[in-house]
Amino acid sequence: MSAPELPLPSHYSTFQVLHADYLGAGAGALFTAANQWRAAHGLRLAAEDARRAHLLVIDMQADFCFPSGALYVAGRSGTGGTDALQRVVEFIYRRLGVISEITCTLDSHTPYQVFFSSAHLTVDGGWVAPHTTITAEDYRAGRYRPNPALAAQLGVSVEWLTRQLTDYCARLEAGGKRALHVWPYHCLIGTAGHRLAGALDDARLFHAFARGAANAPELKGDSPLTEHYSVFAPEVMTAWDGRPLPRAARNTALLERLLTADAVLVAGLASSHCVAASVADLLGFVRERNPYLAHRIILLRDAMAPVVAPGADFTEAAEAALAEFQAAGARVLTTTDPVESWWG
Repeated sequence: MSAPELPLPSHYSTFQVLHADYLGAGAGALFTAANQWRAAHGLRLAAEDARRAHLLVIDMQADFCFPSGALYVAGRSGTGGTDALQRVVEFIYRRLGVISEITCTLDSHTPYQVFFSSAHLTVDGGWVAPHTTITAEDYRAGRYRPNPALAAQLGVSVEWLTRQLTDYCARLEAGGKRALHVWPYHCLIGTAGHRLAGALDDARLFHAFARGAANAPELKGDSPLTEHYSVFAPEVMTAWDGRPLPRAARNTALLERLLTADAVLVAGLASSHCVAASVADLLGFVRERNPYLAHRIILLRDAMAPVVAPGADFTEAAEAALAEFQAAGARVLTTTDPVESWWG
């Protein structure tokens, strides 16, 4: 028998996914509504699910989901982030009875980090423009140098930081990772752009209260000296001299928790960057443990979008990553596919 879809609850409207200033219905109101919803639809607690589906929603935050955001993930359609948000939110409500747990990740940054203009100066002492790519050779040649303010914050010398940034870029290049990219300021902790999109936060809380699920969010990305595209690990974890980079560690606990589920459904932004890096790490972990489990990973391709900015269209990179993950055993579905297809 096919698992029934639930209707969309009355507190939800498409207005919520189209407007960045929607802040949510409030936890108290959602708690009351969710308990009434559970009784009305005979929902069981998530702990009683015979098969467990864990939804991983990557970085669906205000700065990424809306055109007014600092780094809107528009995709080639121009509405990619907003479209993906709507599909995820409605997917949660319609599949409330079969999704066991939801983990939303939050890209979480501070004003001075290696991928922001504040970390680097040009040869004439100016700031590095967003969407600049910095290579190890750029640092060796003196085209860029560290901002002394960042060195002071870290308690290191400018000379140490120069060597660190040169080594960091070289290790990215040697490891086949993306070159260091200077991004516009986005998802700064404490700003409006850092929060989960309001409609998604409503859906996460409503599900938590209706199904007795923890649904705790996961923060990542505040290490000052490394990028952290993947929720599971930063790009680099040690400095040139062997010391560990501050706040740079592998999130093994989340990896372990996800793989206790019978299906891991992945959605989020951006498919070209944080989604791709997270799925690559998740599949790598699966290969270490049990390659057969790769089929449990399901990529919801209609609930994600790639970065497309002037001079930086990553659509093809996102499509290539999806094809690579599928070849490695993951499955690519959509939010409208039947629940029966989740179990492989």
